Amino acid sequence: MRFIFSALLVLTLAACASQGPATNSPTTATNPASQEAVADALRKTATAKETINVDQGSVSQLTSADADLWGRIRRGFQMPDLQTDLVDMQVNWYAQRPDYVQRMTERSQKYLYHIVEELEARNMPTELALLPFIESAYSPQALSVAKAAGMWQFMPGTGRTYNLKQNMWQDERRDVLASTSAALDYLSRLHDMFGDWQLALAAYNWGEGNVQRAIARNEAAGLPTDYLSLRMPNETRNYVPKLQAVKNIVMNPQMYGLTLPSIPNHPYFVTVTTSHDIDVDMAAKLANLSPDEFRSLNPSFRKPVILGATQPQILLPFDNASAFERNLKAYSGSLSSWTTYTVTERSAPAAIAQKIGVDADTLMEVNKIPAGMRLKPGSTIVVPRGSDDDEDISADVAESAVLAMEPDVPDTRKMLIRVRRNQSMAAIAVRYGVSIGQLKAWNRTHRDQVSRGQVIVLHVPVGKAMPSEPGPERIATDVQGGGVEKIGTRVTDTKNDSRYDKKKGRGRSAVVKVSDPVVKASKPTTSGATRGKVTKVSASTSSKASKAAADSRQKTAANAKKGK
Repeated sequence: MRFIFSALLVLTLAACASQGPATNSPTTATNPASQEAVADALRKTATAKETINVDQGSVSQLTSADADLWGRIRRGFQMPDLQTDLVDMQVNWYAQRPDYVQRMTERSQKYLYHIVEELEARNMPTELALLPFIESAYSPQALSVAKAAGMWQFMPGTGRTYNLKQNMWQDERRDVLASTSAALDYLSRLHDMFGDWQLALAAYNWGEGNVQRAIARNEAAGLPTDYLSLRMPNETRNYVPKLQAVKNIVMNPQMYGLTLPSIPNHPYFVTVTTSHDIDVDMAAKLANLSPDEFRSLNPSFRKPVILGATQPQILLPFDNASAFERNLKAYSGSLSSWTTYTVTERSAPAAIAQKIGVDADTLMEVNKIPAGMRLKPGSTIVVPRGSDDDEDISADVAESAVLAMEPDVPDTRKMLIRVRRNQSMAAIAVRYGVSIGQLKAWNRTHRDQVSRGQVIVLHVPVGKAMPSEPGPERIATDVQGGGVEKIGTRVTDTKNDSRYDKKKGRGRSAVVKVSDPVVKASKPTTSGATRGKVTKVSASTSSKASKAAADSRQKTAANAKKGK
């Protein structure tokens, strides 16, 4: 019934706008004034909660009544006011920055109505609609140094907990609809946990576990457990006062010499979807929007193409929704100019670009591949679609595609060397063509000198010729991904003597020396394993020791037999 009523209302407004002489009737259907009247009627009667499939249907309508969104927000305040010096300090901070307040509140006009609608549907305080002012200055594209994203500033892990997709194609922490729903779910759960909105907000900022421990500490000390009584970091201590400061400004902006922009009490955008792949720039063009304006409502799309297989929710202003629908249905060309390519072997972007015949700079820019990186096998990249390729990207690729990168450096092997004389780290670094910083990092040391007998770890390119003597004595190398490769032609013992290190609480392995062809084989003694030294044993001595050990075992067996 509401749809029928709204449709009749739109038709009536359109008919009224087109009244005039009969000779003018053929042109009034495309009259800009008539279209503006219809769009205005749609804005005042529609909702962003319904997704419209523009392949099959059209914009649906629901009714809305109030005129002033700020007044509606004020009427929904439910939280007790906080009155502290910190609140006064925060109010003064905003009052001294009218330009910042102006930009922030103007930015919120696109999203504020939707959030208020969601809060009222859940019977939650409308103060929470002001929280993105504190979190991100109402920017869905915001990204913190801690990697929190979107206007609600979800961390990656928390976003996954609340089912916000974070994949190659989309980051729903930036999605206006999905992130708002997740944030209100999270805040509602925190309120149920603590029974207090101020504590819930502290937990939203600091984490529920930290707030629970702070409450437990106060309870153990016989202290109050309200927000003002808890010991917490400065950021969280100022968090609720910031929200209270914004609330005070919204209640009476004139008192602080500020002016809030007028925000009509109707939706700014409508949600549409399509089953076809469509370029972001193409979608903006069909909606008569600039790319920046389109992305301000759809910041979650990470690639230049929106995949129809994901059933995307595309937000468009009401003034542009009908234009998008009409232009999309009339458009006969290709909607998307991108497809995917799966890397089969570890490769540099330039090599892939040459192989498939695309520009290397375009490939790196579209896929956000930093310079000096290469792609791992199995990686999926976005590439220009060929002229004869009209197939959309599949649902499987949309769901499972990943882009894995690693530094584009030569393959290396791990090498252990025993230093024959006291020398500097710099000398070793020069000899093997590495930096001093790398050498110290590999050996987890800050020392500048190396002592005789000390074992040094090196990572050198596979196939690189090693320096000849008097360089350090080589022990063994570890080819990347292939285990240990022994150096030399004669190795008498590859067993590691392991002892328990009482100081560090873990096992220690003595280093096994691998001899050069002209050097006699050696074996670490127990004392050598303890002190990190290697005692050389000649071949003849080793043979005598082995014979003595055999005789000893035979004698012990004979004695045991006699005793039996």
